[in-house]
Amino acid sequence: MRGRWRKAGREIAGLVLPAACGGCGSPRTVLCEECGRALYGAGARRVRPCPEPPGLPVVHAVAPYEDAVRAVLLGHKERGALGLAGALGGALAVAVRAAAARAPAGPGPLLLVPVPSARGAVRARGHDPGLRIARCAAGELRRAGVPARVLAVLRQRRPVSDQAGLSARERAANLAGALEVSPGGARLLAGGRAVLVDDLMTTGASLAEAARALSATSEWPVSVFAQPSAAVVAAPALSFGNKPERTGNLDRCR
Repeated sequence: MRGRWRKAGREIAGLVLPAACGGCGSPRTVLCEECGRALYGAGARRVRPCPEPPGLPVVHAVAPYEDAVRAVLLGHKERGALGLAGALGGALAVAVRAAAARAPAGPGPLLLVPVPSARGAVRARGHDPGLRIARCAAGELRRAGVPARVLAVLRQRRPVSDQAGLSARERAANLAGALEVSPGGARLLAGGRAVLVDDLMTTGASLAEAARALSATSEWPVSVFAQPSAAVVAAPALSFGNKPERTGNLDRCR
């Protein structure tokens, strides 16, 4: 009960207390105009980490993970600045639109499928930042006339270690086989066009595992999942310029 009241108080505080810009600290604004341009002013672009993990979907992001954008994401995720969720959701919606162009064509709404956070991380933070941003993005899309809703059908099937400080290879090993589709989830996903969503892509291991979990379910119609796609708010700056280059049996970046 105490934890529930603490969570409620945190949400209320994030909504009603005087705000400073989450990117630069300017007073009396949740996000100033300059930091807003840094967050989603450049539009969505395809991003590729290097090395690119096997099974990574086509990923679109709107901003490099640096400076004001990094401060905004960390403020929302780690410091509970919940007033930033709307701006982050708006940015994610831009990336989802770009990703949707690569999603399988068909009837039904866009289905935003969040990559789940570890249960321990959600408890420690007092909120689920990825799910919150996904819901804001779906609302933004609907207001723009694009049918969209969130389907949180991915779940962890085993505990995973904290990803902070792990290399790309260690992250991939940490997450291998960690996710699954909840019972009945594939049936729901068949009713629209799925786009995996997250706030941040670093090595791509989480998105690759999420895509594997979707394709692994025996209920999933293979034709629907023929062209996986994903959308995130931010990614490392270098991933915006990477292009795959085949050299022998290895994928390299240039």
